Amino acid sequence: MAVSPFDSAIYRDLFHDAEVGKLFTDTAEVRAMLLVEGALAKAQGALGLIPEVSARAIHRASLELQVDPGGLARETGQSAVPVPSLVKAFRTAMQAPEHSQYAHFGATSQDIMETAQVLRLRQVLAICEERLTTLIKALGTLAEAHADLPMAGRTYGQVASPVSFGQMVASWGQPLLRHRDRMRELRERVLCVSLSGAAGTLSAMGDKGPEVRAQLAEALGLADPGASWHSERDRVAELSSLATMITGSLGKMGEDLTLLVQSGFNEVRLAQGGGSSTMPQKSNPVLPSILVALARHVAGLNGVIQGATVHRQQRDGAAWFAEWLALPQICMGLARALSAANELAPGIAPQPDRMAAAIDDGTGLIYAEALSFALARRMPRPEAQAAVKALCQEVQKTGTPLADLAARDWPDADFGALFTPAAQLGTAPAEARAFAQAAMAL
Repeated sequence: MAVSPFDSAIYRDLFHDAEVGKLFTDTAEVRAMLLVEGALAKAQGALGLIPEVSARAIHRASLELQVDPGGLARETGQSAVPVPSLVKAFRTAMQAPEHSQYAHFGATSQDIMETAQVLRLRQVLAICEERLTTLIKALGTLAEAHADLPMAGRTYGQVASPVSFGQMVASWGQPLLRHRDRMRELRERVLCVSLSGAAGTLSAMGDKGPEVRAQLAEALGLADPGASWHSERDRVAELSSLATMITGSLGKMGEDLTLLVQSGFNEVRLAQGGGSSTMPQKSNPVLPSILVALARHVAGLNGVIQGATVHRQQRDGAAWFAEWLALPQICMGLARALSAANELAPGIAPQPDRMAAAIDDGTGLIYAEALSFALARRMPRPEAQAAVKALCQEVQKTGTPLADLAARDWPDADFGALFTPAAQLGTAPAEARAFAQAAMAL
């Protein structure tokens, strides 16, 4: 197996996301860094920090010239950052030393690398927000269609009381609505330029440093942070946390579906499943399993990112390198989880007959809570609970349905409607429809 299954030729269609993956190639990184170098020179030329003719030459060359990523490896292995060798290769390729000498003027490697990363993260967020919106709408349609479909609610893996399938779908979708809001809110904080110079003071640019940063931000369509954030890693940590929350919510959906399609339950069917090498009858819940696995993987990588917030002094190589190892995989995991969930959602088909069988196996024990509250109107609540608990034990010993025992002990009471799923759904249908309405409003 490859070091990263995300980039494996074998596992590509399982874990890789082509649209986001192309943003995390060496070529994409070099192209983004050159764009930053060109925009920086243009801003500095406009402010008279470098000759304007040189600024125009550098900017034009940054859009036209190509630099081989492989040629940066040797020096990067020694310097730990690719920018020195990139700038050297770029100056050579320009073949105009009178202009190229002003490339990368007053900036440091971290400025170029992180601003280039932010440009690509902007695209990642746009892709993921679109997928998130599509998924929410698909779940909204499903929740609306099955708002009143009763199924057994389970707590601790045990049948508890009736819920509706639409409500369960809403429980998958409601966090996604909040995550979508969070994604929009963090853009201003995360999508900003980094231009701080060697130690975060922009001293090489004199009093024009802040103006250069502002113009660079405007040129790239990013926010101006107003200060250095070399050692302030909360932006990266916030993005990683959001990715962890989103994949976690999708993992919960995957876990629920894995149980619902389980042999013996069969309360849901999926439009597509995976085959077995030896058991032709199987249709494995591959997409739900992907969601669960990616949720766990991203959560683990998030620990690396959060640990990197402990960033020594003005620049900490170890903390920064840890981000490089984890963040691309976090972005890939988030993107693939969203694409897998969008493949999955339209093919989720509840099985009403199987759900009905799980609600009541003939004993009616799922209505025990409802019976205890009905009896609490006739006697003190503790006595009602004790009475129903005794009846439940009798049901388990004799197999007599709970409804029959209740009618025997309280013949004057009308418990008929009590022992029906529709009477016990409570707020479930309303919650399903409220989520559906919010989803359709996006």
